[in-house]
Amino acid sequence: MTTRNRKPLMTLYSDVQCPFSHQTRIVVQEKQIDCQIVDLVDGHWPEEVASANPYAQGPTLFDRDIVIFHSRIIMEYLDERFPHPSLMPNDPGARAQMRLMLHRLETDWFSMWPQLSGRDKSPATKAKKTLREDLTVLAPLFEQYDFLMSDEFSLIDCYVAPLLWRLPHLGIKLPDSAKAVERYAEKIFNRDTFQASLSTAERGMR
Repeated sequence: MTTRNRKPLMTLYSDVQCPFSHQTRIVVQEKQIDCQIVDLVDGHWPEEVASANPYAQGPTLFDRDIVIFHSRIIMEYLDERFPHPSLMPNDPGARAQMRLMLHRLETDWFSMWPQLSGRDKSPATKAKKTLREDLTVLAPLFEQYDFLMSDEFSLIDCYVAPLLWRLPHLGIKLPDSAKAVERYAEKIFNRDTFQASLSTAERGMR
Protein backbone atom coordinates (compact mmCIF):
# COMPACT_ATOMS: atom_id res chain seq x y z
CA MET A 1 0.00 0.00 0.00
CA THR A 2 1.38 3.40 -0.95
CA THR A 3 0.25 6.70 0.43
CA ARG A 4 0.67 10.36 -0.32
CA ASN A 5 -1.50 11.56 2.58
CA ARG A 6 0.74 10.73 5.52
CA LYS A 7 4.42 10.08 6.00
CA PRO A 8 5.26 6.49 6.93
CA LEU A 9 8.73 5.35 7.89
CA MET A 10 9.70 4.75 4.26
CA THR A 11 9.71 7.46 1.58
CA LEU A 12 10.57 7.06 -2.09
CA TYR A 13 11.48 10.19 -4.03
CA SER A 14 10.60 9.39 -7.61
CA ASP A 15 10.85 11.36 -10.84
CA VAL A 16 7.49 11.17 -12.62
CA GLN A 17 9.05 10.51 -16.05
CA CYS A 18 12.20 8.60 -15.14
CA PRO A 19 12.24 4.89 -16.12
CA PHE A 20 14.60 4.13 -13.24
CA SER A 21 12.17 5.65 -10.75
CA HIS A 22 9.38 3.72 -12.45
CA GLN A 23 11.24 0.45 -11.87
CA THR A 24 11.22 1.01 -8.13
CA ARG A 25 7.56 2.04 -8.09
CA ILE A 26 6.62 -1.26 -9.72
CA VAL A 27 8.38 -3.15 -6.92
CA VAL A 28 6.60 -1.04 -4.30
CA GLN A 29 3.25 -1.90 -5.88
CA GLU A 30 4.02 -5.60 -6.37
CA LYS A 31 4.87 -5.92 -2.69
CA GLN A 32 2.16 -3.51 -1.49
CA ILE A 33 4.70 -1.66 0.65
CA ASP A 34 3.48 1.08 2.97
CA CYS A 35 5.65 3.73 1.39
CA GLN A 36 5.13 7.41 0.75
CA ILE A 37 5.93 8.28 -2.86
CA VAL A 38 7.02 11.86 -3.39
CA ASP A 39 6.84 12.97 -7.01
CA LEU A 40 9.79 14.88 -8.40
CA VAL A 41 9.08 17.01 -11.47
CA ASP A 42 11.52 18.66 -13.90
CA GLY A 43 14.54 17.86 -11.78
CA HIS A 44 13.34 19.90 -8.79
CA TRP A 45 14.84 18.05 -5.85
CA PRO A 46 14.18 18.83 -2.17
CA GLU A 47 17.34 19.81 -0.35
CA GLU A 48 17.33 16.64 1.78
CA VAL A 49 17.30 14.48 -1.34
CA ALA A 50 19.93 16.49 -3.21
CA SER A 51 22.27 16.29 -0.23
CA ALA A 52 21.71 12.55 0.23
CA ASN A 53 22.09 11.53 -3.43
CA PRO A 54 25.41 12.84 -4.80
CA TYR A 55 24.41 12.03 -8.39
CA ALA A 56 21.14 14.01 -8.26
CA GLN A 57 19.39 11.56 -10.56
CA GLY A 58 17.19 8.51 -10.38
CA PRO A 59 15.08 7.43 -7.39
CA THR A 60 16.13 7.91 -3.78
CA LEU A 61 14.75 5.82 -0.92
CA PHE A 62 14.68 6.92 2.72
CA ASP A 63 14.01 4.07 5.15
CA ARG A 64 14.33 5.43 8.67
CA ASP A 65 18.04 6.29 8.96
CA ILE A 66 19.04 4.52 5.73
CA VAL A 67 19.32 6.34 2.40
CA ILE A 68 19.62 4.34 -0.83
CA PHE A 69 19.94 5.49 -4.42
CA HIS A 70 20.34 3.66 -7.77
CA SER A 71 17.26 1.78 -8.89
CA ARG A 72 18.73 -1.73 -8.96
CA ILE A 73 20.04 -1.40 -5.42
CA ILE A 74 16.70 -0.04 -4.21
CA MET A 75 14.83 -2.88 -5.94
CA GLU A 76 16.98 -5.59 -4.38
CA TYR A 77 16.82 -3.89 -0.99
CA LEU A 78 13.02 -3.80 -1.09
CA ASP A 79 12.89 -7.45 -2.14
CA GLU A 80 15.05 -8.44 0.82
CA ARG A 81 13.38 -6.05 3.26
CA PHE A 82 9.92 -7.32 2.28
CA PRO A 83 10.49 -10.94 1.22
CA HIS A 84 6.89 -11.79 0.29
CA PRO A 85 6.15 -12.12 -2.52
CA SER A 86 9.74 -12.77 -3.52
CA LEU A 87 10.87 -11.23 -6.79
CA MET A 88 14.18 -13.09 -6.83
CA PRO A 89 14.79 -16.86 -6.76
CA ASN A 90 15.94 -18.53 -3.55
CA ASP A 91 18.74 -20.50 -5.18
CA PRO A 92 22.06 -18.57 -5.04
CA GLY A 93 23.01 -19.63 -8.56
CA ALA A 94 19.67 -18.50 -9.99
CA ARG A 95 19.94 -15.21 -8.08
CA ALA A 96 23.40 -14.66 -9.57
CA GLN A 97 22.03 -15.32 -13.07
CA MET A 98 19.26 -12.80 -12.47
CA ARG A 99 21.76 -10.20 -11.30
CA LEU A 100 23.84 -10.82 -14.42
CA MET A 101 20.77 -10.28 -16.60
CA LEU A 102 19.92 -7.06 -14.76
CA HIS A 103 23.51 -5.92 -15.28
CA ARG A 104 23.30 -6.67 -18.99
CA LEU A 105 20.03 -4.79 -19.35
CA GLU A 106 21.53 -1.81 -17.57
CA THR A 107 24.75 -1.90 -19.60
CA ASP A 108 23.30 -2.68 -23.03
CA TRP A 109 19.99 -0.78 -23.00
CA PHE A 110 19.54 1.58 -20.10
CA SER A 111 22.99 3.07 -20.60
CA MET A 112 21.53 4.55 -23.80
CA TRP A 113 18.74 6.35 -21.93
CA PRO A 114 20.42 9.80 -22.06
CA GLN A 115 20.54 9.52 -25.86
CA LEU A 116 17.09 7.93 -26.18
CA SER A 117 15.45 10.58 -24.00
CA GLY A 118 17.26 13.51 -25.59
CA ARG A 119 19.03 14.54 -22.38
CA ASP A 120 22.32 13.84 -24.11
CA LYS A 121 22.87 16.08 -27.12
CA SER A 122 24.17 13.14 -29.13
CA PRO A 123 21.79 12.06 -31.91
CA ALA A 124 19.25 9.50 -30.70
CA THR A 125 18.96 7.74 -34.06
CA LYS A 126 21.76 5.26 -33.43
CA ALA A 127 20.54 4.41 -29.91
CA LYS A 128 16.98 3.85 -31.14
CA LYS A 129 18.21 1.65 -33.98
CA THR A 130 20.32 -0.40 -31.58
CA LEU A 131 17.46 -0.91 -29.13
CA ARG A 132 15.01 -1.83 -31.89
CA GLU A 133 17.42 -4.35 -33.39
CA ASP A 134 18.30 -5.86 -30.01
CA LEU A 135 14.65 -6.35 -29.08
CA THR A 136 13.97 -7.92 -32.46
CA VAL A 137 16.86 -10.37 -32.19
CA LEU A 138 15.94 -11.29 -28.61
CA ALA A 139 12.20 -11.58 -29.28
CA PRO A 140 12.15 -15.40 -28.85
CA LEU A 141 13.46 -14.94 -25.31
CA PHE A 142 10.27 -13.07 -24.42
CA GLU A 143 8.07 -16.09 -25.09
CA GLN A 144 10.32 -18.82 -23.74
CA TYR A 145 8.68 -18.61 -20.29
CA ASP A 146 5.56 -17.03 -18.81
CA PHE A 147 7.68 -13.99 -17.95
CA LEU A 148 11.15 -12.86 -18.99
CA MET A 149 13.57 -15.71 -18.24
CA SER A 150 11.23 -17.16 -15.62
CA ASP A 151 7.79 -18.65 -15.08
CA GLU A 152 7.42 -16.29 -12.12
CA PHE A 153 7.15 -12.50 -12.22
CA SER A 154 10.52 -11.14 -11.07
CA LEU A 155 12.77 -8.12 -10.73
CA ILE A 156 13.76 -8.57 -14.38
CA ASP A 157 10.17 -7.82 -15.41
CA CYS A 158 10.09 -4.81 -13.08
CA TYR A 159 13.33 -3.62 -14.62
CA VAL A 160 12.55 -3.94 -18.33
CA ALA A 161 8.85 -2.98 -18.34
CA PRO A 162 9.36 0.81 -17.99
CA LEU A 163 11.55 0.81 -21.10
CA LEU A 164 8.99 -1.15 -23.14
CA TRP A 165 6.23 1.19 -21.96
CA ARG A 166 8.17 4.15 -23.34
CA LEU A 167 8.83 2.74 -26.83
CA PRO A 168 5.96 4.62 -28.56
CA HIS A 169 6.95 7.81 -26.75
CA LEU A 170 10.49 7.35 -28.08
CA GLY A 171 9.22 6.77 -31.61
CA ILE A 172 10.39 3.15 -31.68
CA LYS A 173 8.10 0.75 -33.55
CA LEU A 174 9.01 -2.92 -33.47
CA PRO A 175 8.74 -5.06 -36.62
CA ASP A 176 6.29 -7.94 -36.99
CA SER A 177 9.11 -10.36 -36.18
CA ALA A 178 9.17 -8.94 -32.64
CA LYS A 179 5.50 -9.61 -31.85
CA ALA A 180 6.60 -11.77 -28.92
CA VAL A 181 7.99 -8.66 -27.24
CA GLU A 182 4.69 -6.83 -27.69
CA ARG A 183 2.67 -9.76 -26.31
CA TYR A 184 4.95 -9.96 -23.31
CA ALA A 185 4.72 -6.20 -22.77
CA GLU A 186 0.92 -6.20 -22.86
CA LYS A 187 0.85 -9.00 -20.29
CA ILE A 188 2.94 -6.87 -17.93
CA PHE A 189 1.07 -3.64 -18.68
CA ASN A 190 -2.26 -5.32 -17.86
CA ARG A 191 -1.18 -6.15 -14.32
CA ASP A 192 -3.01 -4.04 -11.74
CA THR A 193 0.28 -3.37 -9.99
CA PHE A 194 1.86 -1.99 -13.14
CA GLN A 195 -1.09 0.30 -13.77
CA ALA A 196 -0.90 1.51 -10.17
CA SER A 197 2.80 2.28 -10.61
CA LEU A 198 2.24 4.77 -13.44
CA SER A 199 2.50 8.49 -12.86
CA THR A 200 0.16 10.85 -14.72
CA ALA A 201 3.04 11.83 -16.99
CA GLU A 202 3.77 8.19 -17.81
CA ARG A 203 0.14 7.47 -18.64
CA GLY A 204 0.41 10.13 -21.32
CA MET A 205 3.29 8.31 -23.02
CA ARG A 206 0.99 5.83 -24.76
